[in-house]
Amino acid sequence: MRIRNVVCASLVALCFVAVARAQDAPPQASAQANEPRVPLTEQAVAYDLDGRPAIGARLRTTQLTGTPDSPERNSRIVVENRGPLFYTYASGWATFYGADNVRCGEGLWKLEALAPGEQAEVDTPGLRLTCTPATWRISAANLVVRTNDAIRTDAVSAPAEARTPPAGGDTRASASASPAPLPPLEINVNGKTIPIQPGNPLEVIVGKERVRIVVQPAP
Repeated sequence: MRIRNVVCASLVALCFVAVARAQDAPPQASAQANEPRVPLTEQAVAYDLDGRPAIGARLRTTQLTGTPDSPERNSRIVVENRGPLFYTYASGWATFYGADNVRCGEGLWKLEALAPGEQAEVDTPGLRLTCTPATWRISAANLVVRTNDAIRTDAVSAPAEARTPPAGGDTRASASASPAPLPPLEINVNGKTIPIQPGNPLEVIVGKERVRIVVQPAP
């Protein structure tokens, strides 16, 4: 109970810090692009929040057939990191559609330590496929980057006018117009470091209970 209280208190404190900083930060790009459906023989692509290709995937299991009475329970896919960042954790969904464009199954995929350009084979536990699919798509629910990549990305994406002082040498106006970027956040539980990113769910097992925390701006 004491460990659980300490973990929850640490997460709540970090949530307050992240939300306060996120409210002062400039708005992000538009919502994540829709992942297009493709035939089973083609590679599906998932996008990040900025609309850039982040994850590519192709089916390793090519023969998929299920019915409501006898559903297909699993499939294997090859996931590729299409972006420039190293993901310490990535997860998402593989979703299948029948010839009538009706969704007939989805399975969760997840993996750790995926380098840029690297491919890894994973399965989709929890799948309950009730048709012979004609198309499918891949989506990314969590893309957690390592801390040094997050720092580098913030530095590169900072607007030029925020880094260049205005004429006359007065830097106060520039500092007030462009708030400092949100620094990488992490917690350390019993020596294990867990990264935290706004909008990405964080799950921590405390005893026999799974605690789910999402850091996000207040409405």
